Formats: sequence, structure tokens, C-alpha cells
Amino acid sequence: MTENSTLPRLNEPAPDFTAKTTHGELRLSDLRGKWIVLFSHPADFTPVCTTEFVAFARRQKDFEALGVQLVGLSIDSVHAHIAWLRDIESLFGIPINFPVIADLDMKVSRLYGMIHPAASETAAVRAVFIIDPQGILRGMLYYPMTTGRNIDEILRFVQALQFTDKHQLNTPAAGNPATQPSCAHPSPFQSPKPTKPKPANTPPTIAGICG
Repeated sequence: MTENSTLPRLNEPAPDFTAKTTHGELRLSDLRGKWIVLFSHPADFTPVCTTEFVAFARRQKDFEALGVQLVGLSIDSVHAHIAWLRDIESLFGIPINFPVIADLDMKVSRLYGMIHPAASETAAVRAVFIIDPQGILRGMLYYPMTTGRNIDEILRFVQALQFTDKHQLNTPAAGNPATQPSCAHPSPFQSPKPTKPKPANTPPTIAGICG
């Protein structure tokens, strides 16, 4: 990373910023009260990035059902973004209705550790940041420029975080909170407590400690 780059940390406040987007000026903290999926892509008008934006747009209603605001980002201008998004809609018939940050000065990219000089000094890697309604950074994913993201996994990630908040249970490998049993969420420093009867609507759990 460059000297001025930082890496945000989980369970700490997500760094706030104000940036120009395809929907006008955006201040991250103005989205407080919503879950946010902030994701970066290397460049507009590129094949892998186009497939990702099409995939995000196709699943936007699924994200919205979870109370999620999608926010894209690359080190391109607002004009380039708008031209590219119009091109996507023309070719694929899918409008891109979420804001895309024009991070020409790389301010947000550096703030979130999206610039990895060994990959590129002028383009962001494929990063994903999941921020909860209180503005706390809850999840991060980093992909190389060569590898497109799995949007289903990002949706599952959000679902798992929301499930844990609601039920105080962990989710196992590839676990879908809606269909798979979950794991107890004890502190490793606590002694086991006697089990108590569970309410009828409590999700099934896997015996033993998981996490």
C-alpha cells in the first residue's frame, strides 16, 4: 500500500467521507440507519467489471429487501461512469440504480485500503466493505483484479451478519441462515452454562462450540 493508504478494521466505525457520485454528492454518514455494501472496481468499460455491475443490478432488490444500500466506486470520472452505465443498460437492458463514486483523487480508495501498488498504483482492487446501520464496519472482502466477485456470497455475508445480530448465533461454512443450522456463540473465556428450553422459533444449532 502507498504511504497514505490505510486499512479499516472490523467492528470499528467505518471511515466517513464525502464524494462525488453518479447520484450527486454523497456523505457516507448520511446513510446511517441502512446497511451499506461499498464495493470498488478497477475501471469502467472493462469486461469483468461490467459482468459484476450487471450481477449487482440483477440482485439489487434482494439487497434492498435486507435494508442494504449498494455503493460502487472506481478511480474514474462521473462522466465516464454515466457513459458506462448507459452503455450497460443499452447492451443488457439493465439500469444501474445505485450510486457510483468517482474517486479521481483516490481519497476514498486510500482511506479504505483499496490501492495495492503490487497490483496497480492507479486503480482500485476489487474490495467489498459491509457497514451496519450504526456505521460500524462489519465485513471486508478483497479480490484481485482478475477475479470477478460472487454476488450470492456477498448477499449471504449480509444475511449472516444480520442473523447473528438477531439471534446471537454464528453461521457455519457456506451457511445460509434461512436454511441451515447455526452454531452457538459463547465466549471462549466463559464456563458452559446449563441449557434452557428454547422458544419454538429459535433456529436449530449445531452441538458444541463453533467459531
